[in-house]
Amino acid sequence: MRRKGAEPHVKDGGPRDDPARRATRVRHAWLLGAVLTLIAVITVVDVLSPPEVHLGPLLVAAPAVTASFAGPRLTGFVGAVAVLAQAAVAIARTTLTDLNHTCQLVALILVSGLATLFAFLREREERHVARLRSIAHTAQNVVLRPLPERAGPLTLASLYLAAQEEAHIGGDLYAAARTATATRLLIGDARGKGLDAVSEASLVLGAFRVTAARSAHLAHLVAHLDAAVGSAEHGAGLAVEANRSSTGTVASTEAFVTALVAEVPDDEPVIHLVGCGHPPPLLLRNGDVRTLDGLESGLPLGLSDTSPPRVTVQTFSFGSGDVLLLYTDGVIEARDRGGNFYPLADRLRARGPYTPQALVDHLKADLQDFVGGRLGDDAAFLALTRIPRHS
Repeated sequence: MRRKGAEPHVKDGGPRDDPARRATRVRHAWLLGAVLTLIAVITVVDVLSPPEVHLGPLLVAAPAVTASFAGPRLTGFVGAVAVLAQAAVAIARTTLTDLNHTCQLVALILVSGLATLFAFLREREERHVARLRSIAHTAQNVVLRPLPERAGPLTLASLYLAAQEEAHIGGDLYAAARTATATRLLIGDARGKGLDAVSEASLVLGAFRVTAARSAHLAHLVAHLDAAVGSAEHGAGLAVEANRSSTGTVASTEAFVTALVAEVPDDEPVIHLVGCGHPPPLLLRNGDVRTLDGLESGLPLGLSDTSPPRVTVQTFSFGSGDVLLLYTDGVIEARDRGGNFYPLADRLRARGPYTPQALVDHLKADLQDFVGGRLGDDAAFLALTRIPRHS
């Protein structure tokens, strides 16, 4: 009986043998064949050339090229083949002790050794990067958990797009939680970048997951999230004061998170929203796309000057078939090569209707095409629709 969570053994061609890996192996095999062919051609031509022509120095290209795509073992093997080929040329033309061929052999051995060392260092660095990516992917699943496809009467779809290809998570965040009678949703964007933004995002997500199902009112939930960010800012301020007294340097500690908190009752065709300095959502209804401009934008989480903070809960119509899109400012602030901002609502009006997953998939492809493949900031989407009662 296989241990729970363990992966079954797979042969070549199985799940682990994906097309990208197969293509890489085929490409490397062709490159290796080309390198060995190069050694053979140089050897034959050098042996047949006039005495004043020496092509042996060209053999250093073989281990040097191999080190760019292969590991140290294969690079060392190719270097050894090149050395043997150089020795064969020396024997065929003069002798191994000939000064010219001896110098060529020594130089080739040195270059092969350096190429093998380079291949070893490159392979070690690639393994290190792979481990970091694996850790980042694990952190993403822990901090920014994938949302369920269904939550009560809702269908959900979400997506996180990192600005940097090697990154998996940053300051953008989203989450969903169920209460006895409703579904609560959160989307936000922590100030700044890097580990500080990740820390603030994880703090808000943790506070939301702990209290979303227990808070009686949406305003109480938002107040708790604001207090969580505010307490973290206060702790950071104390740390900076200690650092200032010891080093004389001053660093900014202002932490805040723009957020949009939503509650969708199971039995009412409405949605309750609280805006905390976050862009208003888009409502897609009967082929029309409109921004909920009537949503009041309060202060971001962590910036309230009152305790509890002033929270305004607003209610909007949200019936069966409506699709609501929540997003972070990395979407609407994305620019094309001409410096134009991404016109989110206009791009959605051109096509439709959408399911949440189709909407997210379309936005991912369209946004990346608009910016030319690289975002200037992280971006996140969260789309939802109410399932008709007969479904």
